[in-house]
Amino acid sequence: MRLGIFAVAAYLALWSTAGQALELTSPDVVNGATLKIAQVHSRCGGENRSPALAWSGTPKGTQSYAVTMFDSDANAGHGFWHWLVFNIPANAQGLPAGAGSETGLPGGAVQAQNDFGTPGYGGACPPPGSGPHHYTLTLYALPAATVPLDSKSTSAAIAAYLKAHALATATLTGIYQR
Repeated sequence: MRLGIFAVAAYLALWSTAGQALELTSPDVVNGATLKIAQVHSRCGGENRSPALAWSGTPKGTQSYAVTMFDSDANAGHGFWHWLVFNIPANAQGLPAGAGSETGLPGGAVQAQNDFGTPGYGGACPPPGSGPHHYTLTLYALPAATVPLDSKSTSAAIAAYLKAHALATATLTGIYQR
């Protein structure tokens, strides 16, 4: 009888987590909605503050996380990298608002240079009249504790590594236009 109860309990535990997917949430970015002025670059009248992020549904084997923000509408569809941070420890459950300015990042996390030419977060700042731009924040769950790249690696190299090695991803997309 005890073996039967144990088997049922084990089955229920597996069943309850089997459908759980990596999820990314933010009090600052609502999926499909206009970005707040806090997430807009100071060059465009904003506060240039990275959004607070939280995540759940970590897949088995996750050893670290990475977060990127990419504007797919910029540069005639070639895109623009606004934020690339990796080596976020596996025990992290999110990032506080403003972490992209180097304060509030967990120890060991690395921020690469964005397409503004500076390390850290660079907020939304599309050219006037270019229509709505989509800013996709992507969370990557990774199987290695450290990514074999550094802060001087190109955004293309970082993005390629993250896409090739992710155990799972989750996204949020904010919109902004001037």
